[in-house]
Amino acid sequence: MNWILELFGIEKPVVAMCHLKALPGDPQYDPSSGIEWIVQMARHDLRALQNGGVDAVMFSNESSRPYLTHVQPITSISMSRIIAELMTEIRVPFGINVLWDPIASIDVAVATGARFVREIFTGVYASDFGLWNTNCGEAIRHQYSVHGQDIRLFYNILPEAAVYLGERQLEDIARSTVFNSNPDALCVSGLTAGTETSLQALQRVKSAVPGTPVFANTGVRLENVEQQLSIADGAIIGTAFKEDGYIWNQVDENRVRVLMDKVKSLRSRKNNP
Repeated sequence: MNWILELFGIEKPVVAMCHLKALPGDPQYDPSSGIEWIVQMARHDLRALQNGGVDAVMFSNESSRPYLTHVQPITSISMSRIIAELMTEIRVPFGINVLWDPIASIDVAVATGARFVREIFTGVYASDFGLWNTNCGEAIRHQYSVHGQDIRLFYNILPEAAVYLGERQLEDIARSTVFNSNPDALCVSGLTAGTETSLQALQRVKSAVPGTPVFANTGVRLENVEQQLSIADGAIIGTAFKEDGYIWNQVDENRVRVLMDKVKSLRSRKNNP
């Protein structure tokens, strides 16, 4: 677990999502507003998240719906440009999630200097995007070939909008994933972004692989953050930080501050029982 403290400077870190607007090549992209508008929206959210006290941010092409499991080059190129324009304002560790492409995520991380990525690296799924296959060995070899071996990898082993193809217990998936590919962290999700992560699923994964950090990946909010962090080693939060708690709105700095104040209070209580 030492790498969490080294990277984030705190135990039980909160990684905040900086969701980018639809990019060139996406069906919802607005060419009349262009890339500069996307940069402006991302800058607003980045400032609100950092001012609100989050421990890290993760940039994601959340609006690239319907998602691809192998993205087009324009997606990675656009994300790299946007992050580069924000670089002088980034004050916390940052990560990358190019939905849903692990190799593209690694590439953007290497290009921008990101410290971690989150993706689906293992498993075969029946999903809303069709039959969803992965090739973890290929992705990790690619990571080393582009000199990204220092990038921390967050494996989402219970992905949104998908179910494991074949009957396997969650504990077995967690154990075999850790044995076969040694992930830096495992992420456990609800059905979609913003849907609460099952406490039971978190506990099952954490009990199965106690030596591996486990993050609550979706649906963490003010009302449940204490319960979620009582089990998880950290949380990834997007929707709860948005205006009215609606995923497609901009980040509300006050909502960020209130939730992060609660998290800091929980940390203080743990360190000073």
